[in-house]
Amino acid sequence: MNITPPTEFFLFSLSDAPALRLPLFICFLLIYLVTISGNAMLLSVIALNPRLQSPMYQLLRIFSLTDFSFSSTTVPSMLSTMLHQEAIISLPSCITQIFFFHTFGNSENLLLSAMAYDRYVAICHPLRYSAIMNRHTCVTICSVCCVCAFLHAFLHAIVTSRLDFHHQEHIPHFFCDIPPLLEISSSDTTFNQLLIFTEGSLVALVPSSLTVLSYVRIIISILRIRSSTGRRKTFSTCYSHLTIVILFYSTVIFMYFRPSSFYSPTYDRVISIVYSVIIPMLNPFIYSLRNKEIKSALRKMISIRFHPN
Repeated sequence: MNITPPTEFFLFSLSDAPALRLPLFICFLLIYLVTISGNAMLLSVIALNPRLQSPMYQLLRIFSLTDFSFSSTTVPSMLSTMLHQEAIISLPSCITQIFFFHTFGNSENLLLSAMAYDRYVAICHPLRYSAIMNRHTCVTICSVCCVCAFLHAFLHAIVTSRLDFHHQEHIPHFFCDIPPLLEISSSDTTFNQLLIFTEGSLVALVPSSLTVLSYVRIIISILRIRSSTGRRKTFSTCYSHLTIVILFYSTVIFMYFRPSSFYSPTYDRVISIVYSVIIPMLNPFIYSLRNKEIKSALRKMISIRFHPN
């Protein structure tokens, strides 16, 4: 029997209850607007304040921009499904969404590792920080993160696009992602699964291992500080980043690194909402509320805005 890819897929809404469509739409629209405004605020504060031009804040600026882009690949299609119960997306558009979703998602993964290394150098080698984390190093690290994320996403987008689909054209998800497509594909997905658990694991485990190693060295260095006040003050520079690392990796590991027999559309939608919608909204506020320099710069910017004289 001839098997040809369908020209379009149908994305499901978060809820089948018509009475919940409008409340859900308003709720997630507000979340998206908060995500946009929060990241725009963080980008503006860093760009306009001369004191926030160190590599740490330049990495944070790239991370914030990536965060906003990551959320923007999924939330618009989610809002569309809420309005129309289901949204139609073509196969090329679906593959394109997968490509950008994994490009920005893996950029975040790699940038989190780079930011952990930045904290390691700042705490463990403070006298050499300016020499090691100079502008050239920062640009190189960001470039490598973007190129690696691009190649990873491109590989999985190409492999996924070669799958065949027969009869079932409904994706049990609110956006196009690899696990739901593997579930509805009529092709043998063994190679795709193997690719996720090998290349995907490598892309995830290498940065996460570097992050863990950086924090192990940071903790050892902090424990050597005799003053408890000094230990708290030093570790306070890592609170924000560590919080985001835990949130990001815990949801991604649950989503992608598990056997296909554990696949559940309902749970996967919830986890997807957490790491693609909720976490990007929380990130700028976690950094703003836990970072004294950003809070100070934000207060100064608001003061100038409303009290120019």
